[in-house]
Amino acid sequence: MTVQAQPVMPEDATPPVAVEDTHATTEAAHGGEHESGGLPQFEFQHWFGQIVYLIFLFAILYFLIAKIFAPRMRRVFDERSSTISTAVQTARQVQAEAAGQAEAAKAEVEEARASSRATAAAAKARVTDEANARAAAEEAVVSARIAEAEAAIGKTRDAAMTNVATIASETAAAIVERLTGKAPTTAEAAAAVKGAA
Repeated sequence: MTVQAQPVMPEDATPPVAVEDTHATTEAAHGGEHESGGLPQFEFQHWFGQIVYLIFLFAILYFLIAKIFAPRMRRVFDERSSTISTAVQTARQVQAEAAGQAEAAKAEVEEARASSRATAAAAKARVTDEANARAAAEEAVVSARIAEAEAAIGKTRDAAMTNVATIASETAAAIVERLTGKAPTTAEAAAAVKGAA
């Protein structure tokens, strides 16, 4: 026969409970819960605490949103709006400056065109005046040469006419002498040639 040693327990310790007793106690506790039925959130006796917690959480969330998140979002929106309005204003200023520069460039182009037209007209007038002056000078030279040539031709013609008259009177005198056998005088031959002319 074997003897099992029993542990020594202090005097203030609770007496040991058998395994069968523990199992029965747990089943009784669980059975009682299952018998009440439903969720505790839907039981009227728990509603006061839930409403208090709901109001408390709502107040905390409202405080966080009103004091932290909303100002940050408002600041971001304001910065974004300010950035957009600044960008739009800058774009309008740049557009206005570009339009002004385009107008100035157009005016400069028109001024350059007018200046080039005036320069071309002045150059054309100067060349025309120079050409006219040169033509007038050359025409004067040619006219002088023509006058000189006409004078020389007149002198030569007069000299030739003088010689022609002499030659004609001599020829007439020779012809008359041959035909008649008698020579006319020089004055008669000259008068006959002048009368024939």
